[in-house]
Amino acid sequence: MTDLIVTGAILQRTPTDTAVGDLFVRGSMITAEGDPAADSAVVDGRGASIVPLFVDTVFGSPEPPASDAFDLIPGHPATFAVIDDRVGSDEIRHMLVVRPDRLRAVVVDGSVIVRDGHSLRPAGTDLSPSDPRLTAWTDPRRDMTQYLTADGRYSETRGGRRDAWTGQFWIDGARITYLDDSGFWAFGQFHGGQLHHAGFVLES
Repeated sequence: MTDLIVTGAILQRTPTDTAVGDLFVRGSMITAEGDPAADSAVVDGRGASIVPLFVDTVFGSPEPPASDAFDLIPGHPATFAVIDDRVGSDEIRHMLVVRPDRLRAVVVDGSVIVRDGHSLRPAGTDLSPSDPRLTAWTDPRRDMTQYLTADGRYSETRGGRRDAWTGQFWIDGARITYLDDSGFWAFGQFHGGQLHHAGFVLES
């Protein structure tokens, strides 16, 4: 039985391998094709791409994940986005930024957290003020500091300019999903005590 089905999409199984078809999720994992449950969630993927939420900088960390950790194949975590049209491999690997009107869904560990460009829960709902990740994160090489606060808001100081970017965020496991106030979605990952986001490697 399956919990989630994305139908008829361009499946970006790896950064260089694509196919058209359905993707099946059971629990937190991608599974081989199975019988849909009566209450399976369905995302219409026709004309859209299913892309892994690939964060390339984690591979340069002291304890990198397996080289195929982001591949959308059975047995791997169901963490991906469904985005209108084709999405280039460079965009997937280096900086995935998506307008709300192109974002059909975001799935993290099998749970749909964004649908049709809108989060399914208010920012800050599930955050604990004692979460150590709610702090200032800095990449001194690129002169950027990102502040995460318990109300589900973030702000970035870049090149000494405060509030250069601001918006909402959601944390699900090791993943962080951003909706910038200027109108785009972006994605990051906590790994090895660092926050990886759009080429930045941030330390708390």
